[in-house]
Amino acid sequence: MANMENERFDRATKLILQELQQDGRQSTQQLADKVGLSATPVWRRIKELEESGVIRRHVALVDREKLGLNICVLANVSLVRHSDGAVENFERLVSASREIIECHGITGEADYVIKVVVPDMKAYDLFLQSKVFKVPGVASVRSNVVLREVKYETALPVD
Repeated sequence: MANMENERFDRATKLILQELQQDGRQSTQQLADKVGLSATPVWRRIKELEESGVIRRHVALVDREKLGLNICVLANVSLVRHSDGAVENFERLVSASREIIECHGITGEADYVIKVVVPDMKAYDLFLQSKVFKVPGVASVRSNVVLREVKYETALPVD
């Protein structure tokens, strides 16, 4: 399975990935039973998927609202075009800010879209004032508060 990014995955490897995305706590034997292989080849495939970076890490999905993070904001951030270090400054802020759980460089009117989770709107205002607006090169932020999540999936389509 060397250079897995460029190869098509066989049926068993796709099933392993699908199963792990649904429940990463399954034992190797449970996975083996579901994909029709013995435990050793399944273990070997998982190790190869991890080593090649296809499986980046194993995590637990936590309900943000049960942690008191009731507000989710998708914010479009625009940088000043001719500002030296604007990109580096902003991306440094992103890396250092726990409130930002996703950041994507995008095309269109804005340069980035960030996903921010905070307890309430007062905390979001404080986040903007004390962090984002203090970054040299940030020209504007257009915030969109999420009213409800229609779909939230972490599993990638493997087929």
